[in-house]
Amino acid sequence: MADVQPTTDPVRPKRPLNAWFNPRGRSINTIAFALNRLTAIGLTVYLFLHLAILSLLLRGEESWNSFIAIARTPWFLMLDVVLLFGVVYHMFNGIRVALVGMGVANYRQKTLFYVLVGIALVLFAVGAVLIFTK
Repeated sequence: MADVQPTTDPVRPKRPLNAWFNPRGRSINTIAFALNRLTAIGLTVYLFLHLAILSLLLRGEESWNSFIAIARTPWFLMLDVVLLFGVVYHMFNGIRVALVGMGVANYRQKTLFYVLVGIALVLFAVGAVLIFTK
């Protein structure tokens, strides 16, 4: 039996996590996909945190009022801005993915990405200002 030499797989990177988060040399579609994954993970974590915070209602009005006092601090409002970015980006990139998946804009993915992310950024900026002014 011949000795089988281990071969290096040119497709699989040596450090997969580093390769996944490294944007150099990537197309805009790949970056959009990676950001969509990250926002999906963030929104899922937020969902569970949100449910845990809502359980404070079971402890009574006093614990809820103390949470509201914390929720109005600038640091907490900044977390709301991060959440808003995740929601708006994920929503508009999801619209792009759905349109491309239906064959509506297969050859205009990059343009569609820029237009929808531009709209998302405008909505995000308006929302961020409203979070800090109300």
